[in-house]
Amino acid sequence: MNRCSGILMPVFSLPSPYGIGTLGKAAYDFADFLAAAGQKYWQLLPLGPTSYGDSPYQSFSSFAGNPYFIDLDLLVKDKLLTRAEVNACDWGDDPRYVDYGKIYASRFTLLEKAKARGFTRDREAVAAFERENERWLPNYALFMALKRHFGMKSWTEWDDEDIRCRTSGEVIERYRAELHEDVELFTYIQFLFFRQWEALKAYIHSLGIRIIGDLPIYVAMDSADVWAEPEMFQLDEHNVPTEVSGVPPDCFSEDGQLWGNPLYNYEAMAKDGFGWWIRRIGGAQKLYDVIRIDHFRGFDEYYSIPFGDQTAERGHWEKGPGMDLFWKVRETLGEKPVIAEDLGYLTPEVRELLEYSGFPGMKILQFAFEGTNSYYLPHNYIANTVAYVGTHDNETLVSWYQTVTDAERAMVRDYLYEYA
Repeated sequence: MNRCSGILMPVFSLPSPYGIGTLGKAAYDFADFLAAAGQKYWQLLPLGPTSYGDSPYQSFSSFAGNPYFIDLDLLVKDKLLTRAEVNACDWGDDPRYVDYGKIYASRFTLLEKAKARGFTRDREAVAAFERENERWLPNYALFMALKRHFGMKSWTEWDDEDIRCRTSGEVIERYRAELHEDVELFTYIQFLFFRQWEALKAYIHSLGIRIIGDLPIYVAMDSADVWAEPEMFQLDEHNVPTEVSGVPPDCFSEDGQLWGNPLYNYEAMAKDGFGWWIRRIGGAQKLYDVIRIDHFRGFDEYYSIPFGDQTAERGHWEKGPGMDLFWKVRETLGEKPVIAEDLGYLTPEVRELLEYSGFPGMKILQFAFEGTNSYYLPHNYIANTVAYVGTHDNETLVSWYQTVTDAERAMVRDYLYEYA
């Protein structure tokens, strides 16, 4: 990556008359703005379908796209919806907020109409899309169809233990046949998402702009990833987690942070040649030009909390896969641009892993103003660094600026004028 600049803008934050930002006109307009402003990168938050709580870091799949991001105007243009159908929906009345409840109530009704009109028409293209994504798409489409069948409950609460635990191929195929209408629906939804995404990505590339995507280190328990391959996670014989993710108590939280994601079974992954991670990173590389890997320190050591605990206090550190994982990824996928999210307290071992990997780390200007020689002050940055300056940093910056020497102020001024 050469020295240049870009802007982080989540898709859901783009303006839209339909309650949430999409891959439509506003996204193309924002790409035009980036080009006019001389920016070279557009950084996104994760694009996956969100689960309970609607966090982009808790997704039903590591590979699928968010149905909310499918642009409805483009579906009208493609004669899959009518303008009257779209306008009849209630998307919320406050443009500052996303009303996920109203979007959920309306979005899938419209997508079902689109599927009824387009699935047969696009059958050959859909079949090609299924072949291209056969490693994850059938599991995801069946998983979502099953969630509908069982009242959208988490898969760990499904009434049928046979399908919950995938006891046989026979039971999987029985449900696939029984729920074929919904399986087709969720397959077609992904077809529509990726068709719109590929068109937008091609336009962004035509402007000389590249896309930075976000790869959360963990996946949600209620996801097709865990349901389809439970052996890759620290689960017991009933597919219940034994340990879960988080971080220990620190100056931000006396109890620590209890994230609750299932932890990886790195022993099983290593025996498989880290095939799960290779597929996941490979999928992200199809979406993005550069991948930002969240919580990079977790590859050196990860914090393990007993399942059922209400806080992170009783957790402990376990050794992660280190460079063994990244060697396998490089061996299979080649050398691809990666940004390592290396924020927080870093041990010497984590710093060594970062240096050995060759990935650029991150520096957040907001974190810099807690002392006169912070690790995050611009004059302490090394060459292999991705620096972030947020608009919310202003108050902190002004407060710090009034307490330091003229020389230190000059260093920050030079940085902001020359590089930001």
